[in-house]
Amino acid sequence: MVNGRVRKRPISEINVVPYIDVMLVLLIIFMVTAPLMTQGVKVDLPQANAESVDSNEKEPLELTIDSNGDYYMNVGGDPKQAIDSDTVMQRTSTILRLQPGTPVYVRGDANVDYGSVVRAMVLLQQAGAPSVGLITSTPEKN
Repeated sequence: MVNGRVRKRPISEINVVPYIDVMLVLLIIFMVTAPLMTQGVKVDLPQANAESVDSNEKEPLELTIDSNGDYYMNVGGDPKQAIDSDTVMQRTSTILRLQPGTPVYVRGDANVDYGSVVRAMVLLQQAGAPSVGLITSTPEKN
């Protein structure tokens, strides 16, 4: 107030700080929620000329999927006995809890569908595997 009269602000003096604050809050909300909207299985695939795994590592946990989509594990019980998805999760979480850092691999039959391999990788991820590798055979040279 100047001399009892309300002074009007010219347009050049509009305070834009509240608008910037709102913009920054919206930006933070989008940055936090954007990664949560994507779904997928994290897989570290080898390059074209993949090298063999270092044999000095711990004994790996291997989940094998045959052409019928049945699961087999190289730990706990008979490795030639098919197991269900609950048993896969229980064994994997137990091994990773007792021996953190154990490498985890999936060995899929060439005739098994892609969806079965992805479901197996999701099971291993839900059981606590930080990353899952794929076991392949070396292509034969003619």
